[in-house]
Amino acid sequence: MNKTVELVKLWGDYEDQHPNGTIEDFCRHHLSLPVKDEKRIAQEWQLLPDINGRLMILLRRIGKYHMVYSNKALEGTGLDQIEEFGILVTIFNQINPIKSEAIYNNIIELSSGTNMLIRLKKRGLINEYPDKEDKRVKRLKLTVKGEETIKVAKDRVLKVAAMMMHGLTDEDKQLCIQLLTPINERFDGMFQKQKNKTFEEIFQEMM
Repeated sequence: MNKTVELVKLWGDYEDQHPNGTIEDFCRHHLSLPVKDEKRIAQEWQLLPDINGRLMILLRRIGKYHMVYSNKALEGTGLDQIEEFGILVTIFNQINPIKSEAIYNNIIELSSGTNMLIRLKKRGLINEYPDKEDKRVKRLKLTVKGEETIKVAKDRVLKVAAMMMHGLTDEDKQLCIQLLTPINERFDGMFQKQKNKTFEEIFQEMM
């Protein structure tokens, strides 16, 4: 069958089942078909995740690869881990945020983030000073050394990102961003608000 004719037929079938579907929905639908049709033969004792679990495992593994290679790339920059780079970038981009803002923006526990800020301060990468309106609140600022450090680190972090995404087209990357951004937006800012709730309470709230 001519590919154009086949495409029109596929669109017609999709439109019959999804009369309000867009072309973008149609493309995403067909991109997902190989996953839906995939058949796996497993031993009875194996614990296999559902499609939600499979996606989260994939994202988690990619995230761990990224962390390992990023930490290696940061060797010799004055930073020990990618979270420290994230903290410095937040301080730079948000223009002298308070401590909790810098910590929670990077999805880090308050105690761990506070210890990280202490280490960065000892290395001479950041300074803190009282807020003008509330002297009890401390704001953060990069030192000259801190600014120089993130400039060097940024180039290495971007190289890691390019390596991780190598092989995907810009269209593929944009599609991934489009699909995953709503998930990030849904959970953004919830981390610290839900820290004293049980998982079941959080589950009911988010579902």
